[in-house]
Amino acid sequence: MSTSYPSTLSDAEWECLQRHLPPLPRRGRPPIHSLRAIFDAIFYVLRTGCPWRYLPANFPPWQTVFYHFRRLRLKGTWFRLLTALREAEREQVGRNARPSAAIMDAQSVKTVEESAGICGFDAHKCVKGRKRHILVDTLGLLLAVYVTPADFHDGKGARCLLGFPRPTAPTPQKNLGRCGILILTRFSGDPEEGI
Repeated sequence: MSTSYPSTLSDAEWECLQRHLPPLPRRGRPPIHSLRAIFDAIFYVLRTGCPWRYLPANFPPWQTVFYHFRRLRLKGTWFRLLTALREAEREQVGRNARPSAAIMDAQSVKTVEESAGICGFDAHKCVKGRKRHILVDTLGLLLAVYVTPADFHDGKGARCLLGFPRPTAPTPQKNLGRCGILILTRFSGDPEEGI
């Protein structure tokens, strides 16, 4: 790839990313395109928001890029990457790797007719589209996301958001009112430590 984009991974970022990727299979044909070029293409799509089919010609074919993106999603690699980066960032600022408090919020967003599937009408916000239920730690780092139709109630969305069986997701211990802040139980240690 000769053209550089703002979303292109630096050598240090690629080195960090490689540590968390599963090893390449030894059987079968060797890959035609480098894994780094595929990740650069994935981050290009995520950064620009363009459709997969609109990838510039200097990236691998969009079908190849989408195949690898989907394969990594189904294997849980993106979730493991997010967890590793979040824990590293928390340790870098002097916090415990696992959060003991989290903030939950929901946001209704408009969608276009072409995005079929999850869609509803949020009468309170007068928005036709989807609702994002988001759980972040006290630094604003993402813990979990759950997408529903816009007419889905926030309370039900919160239960769905917290109900996913995740090996690293903490469970709620104490609710601090209607503001959406939760104190979370960690697997060991004082639950109030490291907020």
